[in-house]
Amino acid sequence: MDNCIFCKIVRGELPADVVYENDNLLAFRDINPLAPTHVVVITKKHFTFLDDLTEAEIQLAGEILLTIKQVAHKLGVAGAYKVVTNCGERAGQMVPHLHFHVLAGKKFAP
Repeated sequence: MDNCIFCKIVRGELPADVVYENDNLLAFRDINPLAPTHVVVITKKHFTFLDDLTEAEIQLAGEILLTIKQVAHKLGVAGAYKVVTNCGERAGQMVPHLHFHVLAGKKFAP
């Protein structure tokens, strides 16, 4: 998607503080952090939100979860982090590109 801010980051058109990258995923620090550790994990291929994934992407779905775990270990927050994704604008999704927030370093309300 030409105007998608996350696609622009993937293409290198916008800067990001990258903490992890592989062929399918990119993880970078959020520019407006909501916690001391706040990283966004995105798919390099554009999906608008979680509902866009199909059974054909089952391997990618598993890779996302294992990458989140790996990023948490790398950042020293393993066992003490929260993962959030919003599915659609009505759920609070601000960027229409599948992404997951990894948050740690503060106590969150249950």
